[in-house]
Amino acid sequence: MTHESPLHHEPRTRPGSVVVVGAGQGGQQTAASLRERGYQGRITLISAEDTLPYERPPLSKAYLKGEADESQLWLRPVTYYGRKGIDLVGGTVTAIDRGARTVRLADGSHYDYDHLVLATGARARTLDVPGASLRGVHTLRTARDAAALRASLAGARRAVVVGAGFIGLEFASVARESGCEVTVVEARERPLARVVSERTAAHFTRLHRAAGTRLLYGRDVAALHGNSLGAVSAVELADGQRLPADLVLAGVGATPCTELAAAAGLRVGGGITVDTRLLTGDPHISAVGDCAAFPHVRSGSLLRLESVQNAVGHARLVAERLTGEPRAYDETPWFWSDQFSTTLQIAGLDEGHDAAVVLGEDADGFSVLLFGGTTLLAVESVNRPGDHLAARQLLARDVELSPDEVAAEGFSLRDRLVRR
Repeated sequence: MTHESPLHHEPRTRPGSVVVVGAGQGGQQTAASLRERGYQGRITLISAEDTLPYERPPLSKAYLKGEADESQLWLRPVTYYGRKGIDLVGGTVTAIDRGARTVRLADGSHYDYDHLVLATGARARTLDVPGASLRGVHTLRTARDAAALRASLAGARRAVVVGAGFIGLEFASVARESGCEVTVVEARERPLARVVSERTAAHFTRLHRAAGTRLLYGRDVAALHGNSLGAVSAVELADGQRLPADLVLAGVGATPCTELAAAAGLRVGGGITVDTRLLTGDPHISAVGDCAAFPHVRSGSLLRLESVQNAVGHARLVAERLTGEPRAYDETPWFWSDQFSTTLQIAGLDEGHDAAVVLGEDADGFSVLLFGGTTLLAVESVNRPGDHLAARQLLARDVELSPDEVAAEGFSLRDRLVRR
């Protein structure tokens, strides 16, 4: 597969000004990486949130537990932006004028750009059922969401989590540790169905049930019911069963924020469409992070990932390109999740495995290697950080492995990396 752009060739001159729309991990890192690479032009970082750019992963972990306050989530202190000459602007961008190379904000102000980076992220999906707007029904995506959820959890006795993905299960673990009764409702037949193998999913089912969480698989929510004060009091399932609840978390995924790009005439589809160098169909506009749909280096199919690693990798690549060093994005994806005292780490991307080999059949720690034919696609590691780090390097270097080699007695990912 060629790494040349299927859309166009970008200009080779450095832009005199860069505007970044969105100050999440990808947007903030774009601005920071430009300065790290010696970019001297004007940088404007526009945030729709009324706080400094912050990390999102701790929102469902340390922040919910009360182990971190908002200032501890900040990616950089407030003094950083002034010191680096990054104009941090609060406001919502409402339009892009590609001809004039200008973005307009809701307050009527506008900012000119030579290059525009869209880091608009994604928004949490809400439940599409009656009662979804009742008080006590939450999503978890932003710092404001997390603050509201933490306050609600402090007074909750019974919580229902809709969706057994990362967010749902991470919240469920925090809620159980706080003493709340927790029921998780998942439409599929197992947790983390889109992201892990059956072996790993079964482990997390056991983990949560051992902690006292009730897990209901293959069940759909039909409606939410409230009390006379307008607060949620029960979750009704499609079979008529009612689950008492004074807190409901909708952990049903996220939708990329593509409206701004679409209104500007840029191609969108499951995200803002970019090429291997993260350029849109306009050579003066890039997209990074959760909002970007980019070609997967192995398959060529468009891929959209929601992870810190992906956002940071995108940001650094765009900064390199804008300072004269273009390349294709080909980083190995990796993810993690903390639930109770267990850490799940995933390296690679399972595009449809036909073989799975387990290393370390320990009750509390193991790795699952997923193969498509004789190609290693991904490695899921539970409480085995050494395996995870070795897997990332093996996948990045395209080291050849086979299911038979991995299944041999004494096989170790770290030893295989050293032998290479």
